[in-house]
Amino acid sequence: MKIPLWVPDEARKSRSNMSSFMQLVNDRFGQNISGYDALYQWSIENVTDFWQLMWEFGEVIATRPYANVVKNYHDIFNCEWFEGARLNFAENLLRFRDEQTALIFKGEAVPARRMTYRQLYNEVAQLSSALRNAGVTEGDRVAGFMPNMIETVVAMLATASIGAIWSSCSPDFGFEGVMDRFGQIQPKILFCANGYSYNGKNFDSLDKVRRLTLEIPDIEKVVVVLYAGAEPQLSGIRGAMLYSEFLNRENTPEIDFAQLPFEHPLYIMYSSGTTGVPKCIVHGAGGTLIQHLKELLLHTDLKRDDTIFYFTTCGWMMWNWLVSSLAAGATLVLFDGSPFYPEPGTLFQLAQDEKITVFGTSARYLAAVEQAGVRAKEKYDLSPLKTILSTGSPLAAESFRYVYREVKEDVCLSSISGGTDIISCFALGNPTGPVYESELQCRGLGMQVQVFTPAGQPVVAEKGELVCTAPFPSMPIFFWNDPEDKKYFGAYFAVFRNVWHHGDYVELTDTGGMIFYGRSDATLNPGGVRIGTAEIYRQLEGFPVVLDSLVVGQEWQNDERVILFVKLAPGAELSEELKSNIKTAIRRNTTPRHVPEKVLAIDDIPYTINGKKVELAVKRVIHGREVDNKEALANPQALELFRNLPDLTV
Repeated sequence: MKIPLWVPDEARKSRSNMSSFMQLVNDRFGQNISGYDALYQWSIENVTDFWQLMWEFGEVIATRPYANVVKNYHDIFNCEWFEGARLNFAENLLRFRDEQTALIFKGEAVPARRMTYRQLYNEVAQLSSALRNAGVTEGDRVAGFMPNMIETVVAMLATASIGAIWSSCSPDFGFEGVMDRFGQIQPKILFCANGYSYNGKNFDSLDKVRRLTLEIPDIEKVVVVLYAGAEPQLSGIRGAMLYSEFLNRENTPEIDFAQLPFEHPLYIMYSSGTTGVPKCIVHGAGGTLIQHLKELLLHTDLKRDDTIFYFTTCGWMMWNWLVSSLAAGATLVLFDGSPFYPEPGTLFQLAQDEKITVFGTSARYLAAVEQAGVRAKEKYDLSPLKTILSTGSPLAAESFRYVYREVKEDVCLSSISGGTDIISCFALGNPTGPVYESELQCRGLGMQVQVFTPAGQPVVAEKGELVCTAPFPSMPIFFWNDPEDKKYFGAYFAVFRNVWHHGDYVELTDTGGMIFYGRSDATLNPGGVRIGTAEIYRQLEGFPVVLDSLVVGQEWQNDERVILFVKLAPGAELSEELKSNIKTAIRRNTTPRHVPEKVLAIDDIPYTINGKKVELAVKRVIHGREVDNKEALANPQALELFRNLPDLTV
């Protein structure tokens, strides 16, 4: 029997939004639901009732009611949600207009800056007016090449208030990476900062912006926010002006929120683009809103008195997810810079200073602070902290133990997983349920998530493909420049008929949770046996000398052999003894099939800017194939370390 790492007490469960929602279900529909598993089952068996009640519980603001909750439900690719409704995404996020703090921004070299809900509404009103005066209308694209700062949130909300479409990239993207994204969508207005800070250094953004205006003729204005670096030189940037000059500060009008269909385009997001030009994924306003309300209010238990933080850039969907917390009236903490500057515990210091109650980060970050020896609960006052969220990659078992050992004992550690594709989660947290090592707590309400064999058969307690067998509101509405939906259909629906195929290799456990083993397209296949890469990474947790690792399958003699690359601590050597110990640990805790044929030392491991290992790109390199889009990588030079390795020829 599995022993949980944490169980919420009865008082916490009874105070949760999840319990309130459960009681509402019981009262409204004559149910007697007392636990999450029963609530989840009800939500997928009573789809119309569930989403209608979520609309009510989330207090969605709409000027015209919907005629149907869902139309064509049994055709996952062609269903339609909340037909007839008219609403505005920004209006729902700006429902509070009081003196509570809405946004706190902390940059590396600048003191924290605050903005109340009233100030936020007023600044969005001024910027919305300025955008309208600049000719922005419904359907136009507005792009942000911005740090994660207050002005970025204001620009997104002003864009959405008009019915224009927002898209953003992090300023640390290389020029080609930005062009591969913004060049496809042709924005009319570009917001940028003059620079950004990272690890104690300032970096200029305007040279890349200058080139963007030369390459994208559709850009009519560039609005520059003063942040890091010297006074900006705007010469040579077509249509450039400072944010302070562009903003219409003469008066503060009431915002004219455009009332739009539920599926009106809101965001353009991008696939990682590590094997080709990124796909432009368009998400609708209504689907994003109601899905985020569900995940924030119920699965995260977010309330008006919470302070929520997520370590993210504006190029990751977790930024969009975080900003939706405004709809709950919570206080959002925005951070720009290195999480390890000036010390490894910087983000925990931020949590102490701002009394953060919901702390979001990545699995990679938690592994890194553990390696750095950060004993957060001894050094920082984290008493307000109630929830830690982790995503980006599977959270290792040791990271689960580290959090409860060194960060906080009484905290709900919710590993969550979904993706840019759905701008939300398939599996995530449950504030009323236990936390088990290595497991995501539950499948999301209203999401018919299953695990399929390659033959399309559902299984429990066996590894397989993550699928969703019924539609959900936050599915993309289309891909940009994909008029016949061929790319969209091929991305998710070509493997199983009328079923969303997500591309994760997972297991549905007997506790109702899920274990993620990595991307299924990066799954190893020695001797025809499928192996998730995360199963091997977990075995390296017991080797402090191994700072990082990456495993791929190499085509070899009409089969595939497993190759493990390890990045070692400074001064350490990959001795035969260390290789043997690594292989022994893998064999003892998994199967002989998992044992790598070769263990090789490497100086660096390539990651995307969002912190995900790029196993597929490395696999292409070791087979002598080119990687088309290195701009999506945080450290593209690392790929060259894997090219033409003599050890892979024997």
